[in-house]
Amino acid sequence: MTHVTAPTNSARSGTASHSRPVWQVSAFAGVVAAVATELYGLIARAAGVPMSAAGFGQATATPVTVGMFAMGTLLCTFLATILAMILARFAARPARAFTRATVVLTALSLAVPLSAAGTATATKLTLAGAHLLAAAIIIPTVSRRLTVSRRLTRPRGPSQAAESSGA
Repeated sequence: MTHVTAPTNSARSGTASHSRPVWQVSAFAGVVAAVATELYGLIARAAGVPMSAAGFGQATATPVTVGMFAMGTLLCTFLATILAMILARFAARPARAFTRATVVLTALSLAVPLSAAGTATATKLTLAGAHLLAAAIIIPTVSRRLTVSRRLTRPRGPSQAAESSGA
């Protein structure tokens, strides 16, 4: 008696997400991160964190309005998407390169809110937390997609082609 098993839903959904273009996966991760950071900002505001911060190079704080967390997240996602697409095309290990680059960029981005002049410490920490929250959503999602794209599109050399053809 032959026993046949069908793939589980998780196997199917995993395959479907891997066939999506890098830019779509990145855009989706960016939207999720934008919603998460905006909710995080709204919760901080409701908890009484003062939402005024000085911009890069400014001496006085200006209000951080509703929507700015999401806007900043989407802008950085756009730039990260361009980086991911370039690495997917040209890097030998795009996921590794993307992860390393974006972790370094995230660390550098923390300097902006943490060094903001005329900004309350609670606000600085809240803004830095938003950077980390967005990075925690976007980096692993895009990196996972880049790992799969390299496995699926790895160029085959002459020796590999001969081995698979049985020669």
